[in-house]
Amino acid sequence: MAIRIVRLGTARNHDEGLRIGIVRRPPRGVRKEDYSKLDYYDVWMPELAPSAKLVSWALSEPFTPKRWSLYERRYRQEMRQPAPHRIITLLAALSSQTNFSVGCYCEDEALCHRSVLRQLLLEHGAKLA
Repeated sequence: MAIRIVRLGTARNHDEGLRIGIVRRPPRGVRKEDYSKLDYYDVWMPELAPSAKLVSWALSEPFTPKRWSLYERRYRQEMRQPAPHRIITLLAALSSQTNFSVGCYCEDEALCHRSVLRQLLLEHGAKLA
């Protein structure tokens, strides 16, 4: 059993299980009843997405190594708040019992909060696919 980190809207793997969207906003132009059918997500969990303020800051300029480092530090700080921290702990624990995935829309995981979430899950003992 394990967590798979995915890009929302891509084809599902046959054993992926429940798909959790860790995004601030639902997909634009997609009806709510089609989110799962179109391989976006089954459950929306914006609590693990960066805050609107952090997203706005991140999109204001291209990432440089220094800006990415600052973004990662700020996102980690947000995820240390009690609610997100508990959710990450829960997901890590569930990864030993069931398959599921978490993801967002970004094309390049290297410049996306899901790469940081991957690290956070590993730090909490999650099993990743």
